[in-house]
Amino acid sequence: METLDNKTRSNRHFGMGIFLLVIGAIFLLRNIGLSIPFWVLSWHTFFLAFGLLIGYRKNFKAGGWVFFVILGGVFTLKDLIFFDISQYTTALVLIGVGLYMIFRPKKDVQFCDFGNRK
Repeated sequence: METLDNKTRSNRHFGMGIFLLVIGAIFLLRNIGLSIPFWVLSWHTFFLAFGLLIGYRKNFKAGGWVFFVILGGVFTLKDLIFFDISQYTTALVLIGVGLYMIFRPKKDVQFCDFGNRK
């Protein structure tokens, strides 16, 4: 049991270390004078990355990460696309949530499991 906890902790530290390394490198490149797009270091890009990180850690099975990915993705798309998508945002979010509800992993919830008793 202890080796599993240590391995999980080690994986978390590795992932967080990579994340901090990338963010630090982006700040360094920006300070050197390299042109980094403004949306790379914006709040919605962090939401998108945070949602994907949570989804990866939960094998994309838990539903909480979807909120962050949708929110970050919509605002990042607004910065990347050069025409106004605000009139389509609500429809795209509803379609995305609907697709998630259709294709999400099925949970087999049983409150009283009397069939598997020995």
